[in-house]
Amino acid sequence: MNWELILSDALRAGIGPIAAVYALSAVGLNLHFGYTGLLNFGQVAFMLVGAYGVAVSVSTFGLSLAAGVFVGLACSVVLALLLGLPTLRLRAEYLAIATISAGEILRLFYRSEWSEPITGGVFGLQQFANDFYAVNPFPPDQYQFLTLMFSARDVWVLTVSWSLVAVATLVVWLLVRSPWGRVLRSVREDEDAVRSLGKSVYTYKMASLVFGGALGSIAGMLLAIQNQSVNPDSYDPVVTFYLYTLLVLGGAGRVFGPILGSALFWAILTFLDSLLREAISNGIIPPTVIDESEVGALRMALVGLGLMLLMIFRPQGILGSRKEMLLDAR
Repeated sequence: MNWELILSDALRAGIGPIAAVYALSAVGLNLHFGYTGLLNFGQVAFMLVGAYGVAVSVSTFGLSLAAGVFVGLACSVVLALLLGLPTLRLRAEYLAIATISAGEILRLFYRSEWSEPITGGVFGLQQFANDFYAVNPFPPDQYQFLTLMFSARDVWVLTVSWSLVAVATLVVWLLVRSPWGRVLRSVREDEDAVRSLGKSVYTYKMASLVFGGALGSIAGMLLAIQNQSVNPDSYDPVVTFYLYTLLVLGGAGRVFGPILGSALFWAILTFLDSLLREAISNGIIPPTVIDESEVGALRMALVGLGLMLLMIFRPQGILGSRKEMLLDAR
């Protein structure tokens, strides 16, 4: 088998823009779940409104890309308020139900025939990020990193993607070590104790939901810009569960947990995919056992098995601790 190809594919996925997008969105989800104890099962909804905020602004209404970014952020704030206002005063499961439902409702709305003149319906929108690539400072050439080769366009996308992840991580690191962040963690541990100190639990939860949702929307914009396209079916509930998987893998309630979890998740997923395909093409795995059309399902089953073992033997993840995963269930 071509182990160099297998390992190169895994490394490319682990440091690639998709890993950066998921890391950025998981940073926001970590603020919700890891630090505040909010069961947000609809982080993909924030990614969707961010992505379409950019795409619709540019493609449909002819605005600039910068204006589209502000529209996407505004949409995420509105969505957070719509979800948080009726649910954050209630028990945690109400937010979970509202967020997962909102994600599916928005996906179906954006792909509906009624919204097709604005959103493109099931076909989505394309070619709206030319302004982003027009300011690429890297000269056209091939750039090498270890055994990987990247074009100037790839290097530009990687630079912006991981820079945004670094900035978001730094901001969250500063916030969770501030008095505001200490109150957030207190909300996660014991809401009644926070109320007894005269703090508004509802206000802190809302602020966390808005800020974490905004990070998710930026991740959605980044995904749309690097692909130069948006499609509503790319933002299904599976994305949110990927985010929880990598967050648990890296360690919830840890600043660097989402970054480590995202890099490992995509590296392992791609490693298994390449390994299985190489094994099939070299006859190590007979086609009567599995063929290439079944590799996608098998690799997800193996990842699921790995997640089960992780939850059994180290539920806090690689960087986390057990107490960081505890929620106030009262």
